[in-house]
Amino acid sequence: MAVTVLLVEDVAELRSVLRQSLQFRDGFDVVAEAGDGASAIVAAARHQPDLVVLDLGLPDIAGHEVLTRLRGVAPAAQVVVYTGSIAAEGFPLGAHVEALVSKDHDIGHLVDLLAGLSVRRYDTAVIDLGPQPADVPAARRFLGEQCRRWGCADLMDDAHVVVTELVTNAFVHAGTRCELRAGLTDRALRLQVTDYGAGMPDPQAADDRAEGGRGLLLVSALCVAWGVEALPDGGKVVWAELLRSDADDGEPAVISPSSPA
Repeated sequence: MAVTVLLVEDVAELRSVLRQSLQFRDGFDVVAEAGDGASAIVAAARHQPDLVVLDLGLPDIAGHEVLTRLRGVAPAAQVVVYTGSIAAEGFPLGAHVEALVSKDHDIGHLVDLLAGLSVRRYDTAVIDLGPQPADVPAARRFLGEQCRRWGCADLMDDAHVVVTELVTNAFVHAGTRCELRAGLTDRALRLQVTDYGAGMPDPQAADDRAEGGRGLLLVSALCVAWGVEALPDGGKVVWAELLRSDADDGEPAVISPSSPA
């Protein structure tokens, strides 16, 4: 199966050369392109690419912020920075970036490096729901099927609570249809709901006298992490992660720019 790629580069000519180079190399499928950070975030949320090739010198959003927000909406994507805007030794790698390649290197070097990456295992499934609140049980059934298929049924009870809160919030507060995406990594079960309405969730608004609003506090208590990312063209992505009992706490492998592809 081809590795899906999002190209993020503000120079259209270079983006075109990158696309053609990957198309000529077997094993890659360029599913989206973006010339600025806002478009990159939307494309990553919609396409969930395996790989993002990212230039940090974008016209609208600072490179570190783009990277953080891409991680928020597409957690499984591997990110390779290909840029001329910073010194390679000045950018943090580790869990954030698989590799950094200066534009002093030619595109062939970059493509060879991309071909040498080991694609992470990330089981994922998606369903469109709503906007009728009656679709909440459908969300739970969908999630139960995936948990059984992936062998993580021990998380199902907590996951049902979390998905009920996230999907209900999308229907009640956003008033739009939503996309529910479930994903399983070596570390966690991730639940991600994308809606297309205005407003952002505020877990701090709930108190003992409130009739509602405590759902996200419950999500926070059950999950190892959760967050929200506003989409530049409207709507938002709300995500939450439930830690697996057999989670791998090791650091991801890093390919440095000087390593052979």
